Amino acid sequence: MLRLRICLFVVALFCGTPGFAAGKTIIVLDASGSMWGQIDGKTKIEIARDTLHQVLGTIPTETELGLVAYGHREKGSCSDIEIAVPPGTGTADAIGRFADGLNPKGKTPLTDAVRVAAEELRIEENEATVILVTDGLETCNADPCALGRELEATGVNFTAHVVGFGLSDEEGKQVACLAENTGGLYLKADDAGQLAEALATTVAKAPEPKPEPQPAAVERNFKGIARLVEGGPDLDGNDSVRWDLFPVAANGQPGKDNAAGGYGGVYQDNAPAGSYLVRVRIGNVGRELNVDLSDDKQTELVAVLDAGVLHVTPKRTAGGNADDNARIDITFEGGDDGGYGLVRAYVAAGTVTVTGKIDKATAEQTLTVKAGETVETDLIIASGVVVPTAVYAEGGPEVEGDSIRFEVRDAKTDINGKRDTISGQYGSGGNGMNVPPGDYVLNARLGRAEAMVPITVKAGERTEATVNVEAGVLAVAAPGAYRIDFLEAKKDIQGRQKELGGAYGEENQETLHPGEYEVLVTYEGDKAEKRQKATVTAGERTEVMVE
Repeated sequence: MLRLRICLFVVALFCGTPGFAAGKTIIVLDASGSMWGQIDGKTKIEIARDTLHQVLGTIPTETELGLVAYGHREKGSCSDIEIAVPPGTGTADAIGRFADGLNPKGKTPLTDAVRVAAEELRIEENEATVILVTDGLETCNADPCALGRELEATGVNFTAHVVGFGLSDEEGKQVACLAENTGGLYLKADDAGQLAEALATTVAKAPEPKPEPQPAAVERNFKGIARLVEGGPDLDGNDSVRWDLFPVAANGQPGKDNAAGGYGGVYQDNAPAGSYLVRVRIGNVGRELNVDLSDDKQTELVAVLDAGVLHVTPKRTAGGNADDNARIDITFEGGDDGGYGLVRAYVAAGTVTVTGKIDKATAEQTLTVKAGETVETDLIIASGVVVPTAVYAEGGPEVEGDSIRFEVRDAKTDINGKRDTISGQYGSGGNGMNVPPGDYVLNARLGRAEAMVPITVKAGERTEATVNVEAGVLAVAAPGAYRIDFLEAKKDIQGRQKELGGAYGEENQETLHPGEYEVLVTYEGDKAEKRQKATVTAGERTEVMVE
């Protein structure tokens, strides 16, 4: 019974698997000494011989078949591998005769035997199959699993099947990987029942009925064509167009995730057959359409975006250049767009509003854009630049560093005597401050000193202004001091002195308007505070030591 099932297995390998007839096949037969072992009272080598004779009489005449045997000529040799019958048609009798003469005696170099068979099949050129029939594990220090990975990595159509005689589950894993790593089968033959089950569920099962012919599937069943205007040119080559296809459920609602999507004025893709909501967008102009797709044809969908192109160039004056500091915002029906400097945007056909801003300077323009047309417009945002500098006193020196704060303020004060701040910066010079045309004051504050000068700003012009803060620096050193404070020397009518700031530590300095001041030094512990008068002169540094 076991012999019959093994026969059925090999028949199934040759006749039940369509891939075998397409290429060459080699049986790698174990003829090592262990093949004298018995199954159901008959030696394994006898079962193998009888099985081969029965199978060889049933395989198609066009099958190209060969035989490799190992372990049949020398004891203890790992190189005892023989290509007994090269693969070819009409080799059945030669294989049978060779098998009848086998006398098992040697080791089990199964890995190298499969390699020899694979090389004989020239797997780099043809579809090839090897069937390894073994009753033992590799005994020649080789790795069948690694060979399987190596043969599969060649990228050709090679498959190895393995039949194991009387191997335990653990032993079977050591040779099954050769089959699994090449996409083949491993069949375990512990007894007749297990072999019958394996054949019933894998190789020897009844063939599946042939499926009904189906229309050939197309490579891409969707083609989207975008146009700005009805009858206008396709936007072929325009990668600003985005397509997304969302499957529509039975309740008519589109899914959250797209089934296909990409960029292109003419866009082709493949999606499962069904109904879809197609969202197509160019820039920030979008449309939604519906389409039904099938597998056997390409469906074209033309999306008319009803949009035009708007180019906005922001300028400070009509004859000026584009200004990259300007922020442009564009609004239209159903969307908006924008950016800095020269802006090119797709807009929905109809009324379009353009607003521009350079800090506090603003401008607005309304225009009409027709579908398919390109409109270019200049947006005049009247603005000038104020570049400030400061000096400590008339004639210098100049104030350097970022400690000084400049602000452009309204020339007029409100009812509370305050002025609105238009722009500001720290430090002299730089790129300056963007300010709308008009009359202003430039205020400068450095330490406790503050001054301003009137300025007039014109659109497109650079206004350079210098503020004389009329101040000097009072620097104090007080060894052992806990804190140093600056006070006005003159007391008010209540006898109080105005505090002008201070800091902790043994050194401190402050920028002050010219005049008389008092320095207050306090100490930690019981040491009494000290006071010292000081005079500040504009444009000069006054240094005081309090000991």
